[in-house]
Amino acid sequence: MLRIAVQAKGRLNEQSMDLLKEAGVTVSQEKRKFLMRAADFPAEIIFLRDDDIPQTVAIGAADLGIVGYNEVAEKGLEVNLMQKLGFGGCRLSLAVPKTENYTGLEYFNGKRIATSYPEILRRFFADNDIDAEIHTITGSVEIAPTAGLADAIFDIVSSGGTLVSNGLVEVEKVVFSEAVLIGNPELPEEKMALARKLMSRFEAVRNGIGKKYLLMNIPVSSLQKAIDRLPAMRSPTVIPLANGDWCSVQTVVDENNLWNIIEDLKGLGAEGILVLSLDKIVM
Repeated sequence: MLRIAVQAKGRLNEQSMDLLKEAGVTVSQEKRKFLMRAADFPAEIIFLRDDDIPQTVAIGAADLGIVGYNEVAEKGLEVNLMQKLGFGGCRLSLAVPKTENYTGLEYFNGKRIATSYPEILRRFFADNDIDAEIHTITGSVEIAPTAGLADAIFDIVSSGGTLVSNGLVEVEKVVFSEAVLIGNPELPEEKMALARKLMSRFEAVRNGIGKKYLLMNIPVSSLQKAIDRLPAMRSPTVIPLANGDWCSVQTVVDENNLWNIIEDLKGLGAEGILVLSLDKIVM
């Protein structure tokens, strides 16, 4: 049985639990406990603070963990980065008061930088020969310059709205982060086999995001032009119809380009176009 560490609360918790549910690993959300057994997969979920997950996986108290890459990079512990999960995207950036004249990294020489991620920042400054004082704080890092605690900050940025509201401007993007699946480096083979099965399910869920299944009838005379226009994992499926002048074409398309494709197909004479939602794509 796998033990999977998941963030106890917050948006990453919700997205992690949604992913697990879509992958067939479900636990009751009505009476949630610290440790819960999945109903339909040999796994149990342990709920922890995000910054405790890398250590819990590294020492083997959990076999796998779903956590932001920023926490993995900060802790620097020996874990296997097994899979990027495609949600929880953010970045760790340096930001300064908008009134400052920022000229480049040399600006930070002799400055005090407030952060909750001192190890990542220390490595970045060392790699760039910057001599700055790193002031480690928890909580609302973005208020440190206004409070006189620091000259600049190094913190998580998503939309950038929090920086703007605190009179700061992002000047250097240092680390790009998203949710990742990490594993204990000494997983026995039977647990590794379960982990591979789980990763395959995660991939199938991710493959279905932003995809639509497209079906249509089209004149045979326009078939090749339609095939040239349509994306597909290998090639579109073509099925002859009782009327020999027509055929049915089926394929998977990106939702972002859906309407452009539909308009092009209508121009080729396509009729009866159906657009279906997809949950998962197993490659």
